[in-house]
Amino acid sequence: MTFQPLAERLRPKSLDEYIGQRHLVGPGAVIRRMIESGNIASFILWGPPGVGKTTLARIIAEQTKVPFYTLSAVTSGVKDVRDVLERCKKDAQSIFTKGRPILFIDEIHRFNKSQQDSLLGAVENGTVTLIGATTENPSFEVIRPLLSRAQVYVLQSLDKEDLLQLLEHAIHTDPIFQDRECSQIAQYLGFAPSVA
Repeated sequence: MTFQPLAERLRPKSLDEYIGQRHLVGPGAVIRRMIESGNIASFILWGPPGVGKTTLARIIAEQTKVPFYTLSAVTSGVKDVRDVLERCKKDAQSIFTKGRPILFIDEIHRFNKSQQDSLLGAVENGTVTLIGATTENPSFEVIRPLLSRAQVYVLQSLDKEDLLQLLEHAIHTDPIFQDRECSQIAQYLGFAPSVA
């Protein structure tokens, strides 16, 4: 039997399962309010690797039930951007689509100027809601016209409390952690009852 990597197995499916970034997704916080209203504005998530940027974009799409497209700036060219924007345009015009499609671009700072320019029209006219993710300061890496049409939200490194919560969640819910050896480790760490 093969298993997905741990990070994929533990990836939260809702805001209630999401760990960290309380300043953005906690009660009354800006991204939670957007999701609850169903009105998602374009924005860029800036933060270190592994803090939940991609997961947050997926949760937003899942909870708002809108079409969700994703591109990686590492592997996508201008043609890929144009192709996905064409699909978004069709979705946006469909009577069956609940809201504007979301285009998530991972590592948006790696897009060159012409790639970023190709997004402008669709973001500007509301064909698509853009969610970008970057580990680099967007002020230096994202072109000004695109930056002016998107909010920037800063994600913070997970703190000790977040990491302990993540570990406890893994120990109690992940199938691989249910075997005897892992259960003994969990008991040693104080996260699980004694095993015989």
